[in-house]
Amino acid sequence: MDFFRNAKTVRVRSHHDKYLVADDDQDSVNQDRSGSSKNARWSVEFASGANSDYIIRLKSCYGKYLTASNQPFLLGMTGRKVLQTLPRRLDSSVEWEPVREGSQVKFKTRYGNFLRANGGLPPWRNSVTHDIPSRTATQDWILWDIDVIEIQVSVNHRAPTIEHVDSLDFNPSSPTSSKSAHYSRLESTDSTISLPPKSEGRTIYYHVADESGDVDEDTVEGSSFTFKGNGVEELTLKLKEETGIEGIIVCTRNPLNGNLYPLRLQLPPNNAIMHVVAVPESSKLGKDLAKQRLL
Repeated sequence: MDFFRNAKTVRVRSHHDKYLVADDDQDSVNQDRSGSSKNARWSVEFASGANSDYIIRLKSCYGKYLTASNQPFLLGMTGRKVLQTLPRRLDSSVEWEPVREGSQVKFKTRYGNFLRANGGLPPWRNSVTHDIPSRTATQDWILWDIDVIEIQVSVNHRAPTIEHVDSLDFNPSSPTSSKSAHYSRLESTDSTISLPPKSEGRTIYYHVADESGDVDEDTVEGSSFTFKGNGVEELTLKLKEETGIEGIIVCTRNPLNGNLYPLRLQLPPNNAIMHVVAVPESSKLGKDLAKQRLL
């Protein structure tokens, strides 16, 4: 709970370097790369009652709470929708237990699910669900960075709360805050905390080839993400997360003839912008490229 001890307003950033945002429909929640809008700001409330020091609520700019609903995101899939709601009585569906994981946080529901930032192709891309990751490749999707952008004036001040209707049975260890002295110096000013910017890395623009190995780059808009690595293997893993495709070959176009060829070893220096194509290994082109690599 060190992250939220004196936090009044926060931004929550996913593994995909996108912010948790409240949609303008005042119902949905998703991810967006821009963290400057009011939709990316979440007010922090502490739940009342037993173990309340370990349970928080996050309220959107529309005055609604981040809610772990029972609605399936897609039929037949395990992930459930995360919404903005304003229930008459604040129950466990709007309560989250922050679980520290190094310098990041996992948000746990009463039933053991975790707030998850999804990647891959639509409709998964930029969606937010609560789930338990079943694949190693998606374990990082439940990790979040916290940007505290406004602090409480008083350490003991809390936003008004309502008794929740469930009795939670958590037994977390007593937390210690290494940041209390730092926050004490800031409390008298009630100022916004400006965190040092993260290294942005390079921008990767990508398309995904279809099963025949064709890429419609003229009519289909490509996607992009920020990448901080330097190796092709790291980029391949990142593209697997973004596309949700397990077996891919990362290619770029030969500027002379326009043909696709696999990237090898290192990426271009100086964080230069790159345009790549993710070719499924199962496609005809993927099989041909795999044979070329063996020659």
